Amino acid sequence: MEDLNAILAPGMLVRHPQYDEWGIGQVQSNIAAKITVNFPNEGKVVIDGTRIALIPVFDA
Repeated sequence: MEDLNAILAPGMLVRHPQYDEWGIGQVQSNIAAKITVNFPNEGKVVIDGTRIALIPVFDA
């Protein structure tokens, strides 16, 4: 999972695979598999990239 998350950079848009209701979030940082994402319906969340593979959004 970490390999897919490694491409995520600040500014990229993502979805959480288990919480679609959070909406499309924007990556704030990605440091040592800790990915901080600002979701419109949940706020700022720190994701453990070794446990959760975020879904990149390219057509938002």
